[in-house]
Amino acid sequence: MATDSIPVQSTPAQTAADAEELDLVARSRTGDATAFSSLMRRYDGKIFRLAMNITQNREDAEDVLQEAFLKAYQHLDQFQGNSKFYTWVVRIAVNQALMKLRKRKSDRAVSLDEQIDTGEDTVVREIAAWDPDPEERYSRDELRTILNGAIDELSPIYRTVFTLRDVDGLSTEETAEVLDLSVPAVKSRLLRARLQLRDRLTRFFKRKGDDAFAYM
Repeated sequence: MATDSIPVQSTPAQTAADAEELDLVARSRTGDATAFSSLMRRYDGKIFRLAMNITQNREDAEDVLQEAFLKAYQHLDQFQGNSKFYTWVVRIAVNQALMKLRKRKSDRAVSLDEQIDTGEDTVVREIAAWDPDPEERYSRDELRTILNGAIDELSPIYRTVFTLRDVDGLSTEETAEVLDLSVPAVKSRLLRARLQLRDRLTRFFKRKGDDAFAYM
């Protein structure tokens, strides 16, 4: 006999936070600047970090942050509430950041409009293991700096997906919605980003290991 599936229940904290956010959005729509400032304070740090990861420029990131929230305020009537307010603002911020890159025309490695295969990618080769274990040779702060440097070297189309999915913690579906991509396209870009990072970090640690052994 068929049974009904059990829906996933939101925690009281999540429900209260969502309700509070919707109330802030509703008040902001009436022109309540204080309510909108509260929304900004919730997410300005994340939006700024995202903009920095995409634009690689602090001044541009600050512009993106301001422009994103200004556009969000001006177009609050277009927010339907079908997704989280944060997801909606992130989409605006990503668009603003990519516009900055197009105007600068500084990253020519991969076109921002490049068509990406939306099929599932497969790993066609193994990448060397890190030996010795990087955690045994580097502090967490050093590893974070190394990783951030590797992320910075990614092309925008991969860096943006990686930041949204693996740094900011958006789901694959939310990332697809923000970037106006299909879910398979997000998975494809994310896999390529992870492989590129793994390859860069492998070469970095191998080179550093060889340098270290040279002085032993």
